[in-house]
Amino acid sequence: MAAGPVAAPSSIAVPSVRRHRALSPTASAASREPPRAWRAAGAEEKARRGKEAEADEEAAERQRKEEVNRKIASRKALSVILRREATKAVLDKRKPGKGTRRLLPRTVLEALHDRVAALRWDSALKVFELMRDQVWYRPHIGIYIKLITMLGKCKQPEKAHELFQAMIDEGCAPNLESYTALVSAYSRSGRFREAFELLDRMKDNPGCWPDVQTYSILIKSCLHAYDFEKVKSLLADMARAGIRPNTVTYNTLIDAYGKAGKFAEMESTLLKMLSQNCKPDVWTMNSTLRAFGSSGQIETMENCYEKFQTSGISPNIKTYNILLDSYGKAKMYEKMGAVMEYMQKYYYSWTIVTYNVVIDAFGRAGDLEQMEYIFRLMKSERIKPNCVTLCSLVRAYGRAEEVKKIKTVLRIIENSDITLDIVFFNCLVDAYGRVGCLAEMWDILDLMKEHRCKPDKVTCTTMIKWFLIKGIDDHRVQYLRDLKDGRITDDT
Repeated sequence: MAAGPVAAPSSIAVPSVRRHRALSPTASAASREPPRAWRAAGAEEKARRGKEAEADEEAAERQRKEEVNRKIASRKALSVILRREATKAVLDKRKPGKGTRRLLPRTVLEALHDRVAALRWDSALKVFELMRDQVWYRPHIGIYIKLITMLGKCKQPEKAHELFQAMIDEGCAPNLESYTALVSAYSRSGRFREAFELLDRMKDNPGCWPDVQTYSILIKSCLHAYDFEKVKSLLADMARAGIRPNTVTYNTLIDAYGKAGKFAEMESTLLKMLSQNCKPDVWTMNSTLRAFGSSGQIETMENCYEKFQTSGISPNIKTYNILLDSYGKAKMYEKMGAVMEYMQKYYYSWTIVTYNVVIDAFGRAGDLEQMEYIFRLMKSERIKPNCVTLCSLVRAYGRAEEVKKIKTVLRIIENSDITLDIVFFNCLVDAYGRVGCLAEMWDILDLMKEHRCKPDKVTCTTMIKWFLIKGIDDHRVQYLRDLKDGRITDDT
């Protein structure tokens, strides 16, 4: 920082100014002219200043040209970006043929990536057809694998097989990753016969022998279908081939056994995991805690939590959500509060799952004031409620016979873009039936049609139950019976 002006100390003498004798007015003109040396120095100074001025002008001109070039480059870049965005916007409407064979490679690849990431399989395949028609196109197995994986997630195994065959026809030799992607496409759709046939074909193809990822994908799909016999067969096949399950494989097994209530198998899988020197992670811990907590085995859950922490596994936000949900369903509100305080103390940000768990817990306890406070807090944090949130609110208001507040939830739906599912409508049917609003309960069928949601057996059974409890057995009940038994259809 620059110091301010300081006065000269009085101890330092300021030198006096020497006064020169003035020239006499009668002095000669020659005596008034500057010496020759002075004239030469003046000329050099003028030349120097001239050069500096020229240099300054050149620098200014160079800066002006650079600025013009930057503006031109910016306009060109903007033009390229606008052309790319415009091209991407109409790619779905274009068809291979004349005038579409020289699209920008980056534009097409970005458009394809966006559609694959969004699982827009139909649009992605159209863009891929355009790509194959480009003059710069060369077959690449990586693009095929991404598309086949996407089609598997969208449960389009036939399309995935067609693409796999097209890949071979274009000269791309199938590898382990491409086979695994196709196996996943079939197994995700429950087409296990084709998936296992592919597995056998992989074993006969050198360089494509199935690895632990291939088996893990198949095991996960079989577990989703609760086909535990096929899982045992796959594990035995892995053992014969000398392929050891990894952490992902064991976590998949532990999670599935826990959800199915097969606690003996879950514990034996965990012990086998430890015996194989396969280190558990936070996913292992969360799956185990969820299994015991959801079944009401709180003490076992707490013991497992301590053991996992002792082994060096740190909990994450999902762990605390599981603990909150387990304590809430077991009506252990003090322990639930302790977890909430711990999360606040160590700055764990609440997710929508956390809010839903806490809202549901207060709703089950009948504490509507706290439930509504948490709901307002959720909205103030700009976390958008979903169907799970609305179901918890409706169930709580139905138990408390708060009809006006049930209608408040419906007004929230009218002013939002929340996608409603059959679970929400079934909760709404039960809430209106519980408070005796049978006319409003019946009108829900029309509301379901507006949202293109068909009533299921739970919807019909719940409505019939509340009509009969109120002593009503008329044409509406008969309609619901026919709808439940499939004698008629509710055409939406």
